[in-house]
Amino acid sequence: MTELLTSAQMRAIEQAAIASGSVTGLTLMERAGQGVVDAILKEWPELALTAHKAVVLCGPGNNGGDGFVVARLLKQRGWEVEVFLYGDPEKLPPDARANYKRWGELGAVLPCEDDTFDGAFPTDDPPSIVVDALFGTGLTRPFLSFRHLSMLLNTCQSHWEVRRSGPRVVAVDVPSGLCADSGKWLGDDQPLDFANVANLTVSFHAKKLGHVLANGPQCCGKTVVADIGLRHAMEASHVLSVEHGSQPNFLTKWAIQHKYTHGHALILSGPSGKTGAARLAARAALRVGAGLVTLGTAHEALFENAAQLTAIMLKEIDGVEALTETLKDSRINAFCVGPGFGVERAGAVLPVLLAAKRPTVLDADALTALSQDEGLFAALHPGCVLTPHAGEFKRLFPDIAAKLDAPATTGPAYSKLDATREAAKRAGCVVLFKGPDTVIASPDGHATVNAAVYERAAPWLATAGSGDVLAGIITGLLARGHSPHQAAETGAWLHTEAARSFGPGLIAEDLPEELPKVFRQLGL
Repeated sequence: MTELLTSAQMRAIEQAAIASGSVTGLTLMERAGQGVVDAILKEWPELALTAHKAVVLCGPGNNGGDGFVVARLLKQRGWEVEVFLYGDPEKLPPDARANYKRWGELGAVLPCEDDTFDGAFPTDDPPSIVVDALFGTGLTRPFLSFRHLSMLLNTCQSHWEVRRSGPRVVAVDVPSGLCADSGKWLGDDQPLDFANVANLTVSFHAKKLGHVLANGPQCCGKTVVADIGLRHAMEASHVLSVEHGSQPNFLTKWAIQHKYTHGHALILSGPSGKTGAARLAARAALRVGAGLVTLGTAHEALFENAAQLTAIMLKEIDGVEALTETLKDSRINAFCVGPGFGVERAGAVLPVLLAAKRPTVLDADALTALSQDEGLFAALHPGCVLTPHAGEFKRLFPDIAAKLDAPATTGPAYSKLDATREAAKRAGCVVLFKGPDTVIASPDGHATVNAAVYERAAPWLATAGSGDVLAGIITGLLARGHSPHQAAETGAWLHTEAARSFGPGLIAEDLPEELPKVFRQLGL
């Protein structure tokens, strides 16, 4: 498991370390600068073979101080380095000012003005590296003063990604203008064209939420974390981090036991012609280890489902009365309703399912039905897991979605994490807000981010039916006895790993069949 921090949490950790007397601010800044240089040379080892040229853009805070350290360390390696400063050097924070003076013994500091970067760098010899140390995690206002510079950095970044030519852009902590807490570009509804972007972003101690949420991955390029010696300060600061990309720890053993010891999941199927989504969910629930899975189907779809199922049991459930009778079997300990089910039909069965107070996954049409009936929403209980995509989230929580969609004019901006936590508190149950930056939150604020970005990117998950498989995986884990939050976060992780294991060409049917390979890779 890795941790994600807000900018305030990162400051608290640094302050705790400094207050303990174990480290000084200057030492942390030196380590940060060294971390950036080390990351550059590791990413592009050819740059270590001989001297090159760098342009370092420094800002008015400690992020700029990191930039001065980077400039000095590169200069000491024999590089030609040009340094530009935005702001008054007399107003730099003490540690940044100390490193400004240290650099001043080696080279000049030029004023950083937007017109200077109108279409090109002010030099005859283009640099190999441009270091963006203008504004880091503490930025709380729109960064709109450098349109020309931003467009120039965007051009450099894209040229390197596509053609492997021209300067590479390296951001210190976050690209300037990106909210480190939300991954949003701070601006008055400005297009992303004006956001600084990078080929490489070097964060310190831990990734920040903004590295994985919203536009963060698009702006940051590859993100690496430099260790600056703050591990012990984490506990002293009393910071509770957000979990990220949690590898499941629930499968400590995979012993063959009696089938009922691994639970019995009930998946409700849609009408004839719309049964595929529920079968996908049922297959996933069985593959993830539920002892038994029953597909509850209307009479009209009984033979349609029977023709395509073997290990999954069938139960004719035609209406609310039959469902009520089925739920008398207390061994059925997890439900899934919604995939291909129909909104009106979901509205009819939800009162019965929710009244049973057993772990329940509500997906797709069940979420739409929920959004149309305040009484159903009020019947949600702590055993429920809601799995909305962006459109469904907007229908369920329109006011929360409006805050999330609003332009980020100040930082820290309202994030997808904030929105999911608020939604979970209102619903009184776990909410899994889907997307490349999936967020899982519980009513008590406990949250996990499962971001399929950077090295975990799985764009082929954007295929019809993949969400139905996710709902089934979570249902299977609930049947096995895992808490709603554990089932949701582990299900999201397994869902992504199965997609990554299969690769391009994935269709939803492939996902459940890939789970055994993922389990083997985990040593199970």
